[in-house]
Amino acid sequence: MGDNLVYLRYHWFDRQIRQGRFPNAPALVAEFEISERTAQRTIEALRRDFDAPLEYHPGRRGFYYSDDSFHLPPVWLNQQEIFAVLLAKNLLSCCADGLISQDIDSLNRKLLRQIKVRGLEPDRFDELFSATWQGYAPAQAEVFRLAAQALVERRRFSFTYTSPQGENNSHPRQVEPHHLQYYMGTWVLLAWCPLRRDWRKFLLARMDKPELIDTPFTPRPRQEWLPQLEGAFGIFQGKEVEMAVVRFTPEWARRVKEQVWHPDQRLDPTPDGGLLLTLPVADLREIKLRLLQFGAEAEVLQPPALRAEIQREAAAMVRLYRTEKKF
Repeated sequence: MGDNLVYLRYHWFDRQIRQGRFPNAPALVAEFEISERTAQRTIEALRRDFDAPLEYHPGRRGFYYSDDSFHLPPVWLNQQEIFAVLLAKNLLSCCADGLISQDIDSLNRKLLRQIKVRGLEPDRFDELFSATWQGYAPAQAEVFRLAAQALVERRRFSFTYTSPQGENNSHPRQVEPHHLQYYMGTWVLLAWCPLRRDWRKFLLARMDKPELIDTPFTPRPRQEWLPQLEGAFGIFQGKEVEMAVVRFTPEWARRVKEQVWHPDQRLDPTPDGGLLLTLPVADLREIKLRLLQFGAEAEVLQPPALRAEIQREAAAMVRLYRTEKKF
């Protein structure tokens, strides 16, 4: 409530100036029934924390703006709301070549000023909070900007796409973007491909030569593309979903119990203190890589195809490390 009252004083003072009334400290005292000292602090805070270009007019015995382009922040947020916005900025900024940070830099400065009013200096924010990503694929700033614009404006989006099979495996694509997903620090575009007449996912990091096409399109119903984002484990989805069952050793059971692999997962303790993790899968590539991180601490029980994939990979690793190599 106190913050709102302070901001009411700021806005009242700002409105009086814009109406050419040259407000001063006595006017604030009369309007809000505050002390002369509080009124003076309000005026000083406007100048110090918001960079308000306040000048005193001796003849009118009040203040005016030396620069009419100045504006107070349109929204007054509480401290938790400010933290949420700034933390979101820090989380997202590294993954689009700094574009997100650049676009909201003005908002960032205003929010930090509001924090300063509440007693937290802006330069302390980066000392108190940080976010770290590992193994993510950052998108080029221009790719992100045009992909987001095409998504919002419902226009076709073209680009050259390089598949992970090789640098020379690049093809031009033109798609109808429906959703931009932030997955594990990497931006992924879900789009309808008119050429293939099917849904496709594209990593923005693998795009080049982005172009916004003037051709508009009518978005397909949400229920048509939502299954491409959820339903099974990982970024890759499919029409056939089956349940995977993985047994973890007692040494890893507690740590796995703390993790969320999928919203529909089930955790069941085993008699030896281990853990059975059951979750839906539709594509074996990502779940295979995830489970290989645990080595012999995780054993796939179902489905047979996933167990066979892990067995083949384990056999290949045995062959690789069986022979001593000289470097």
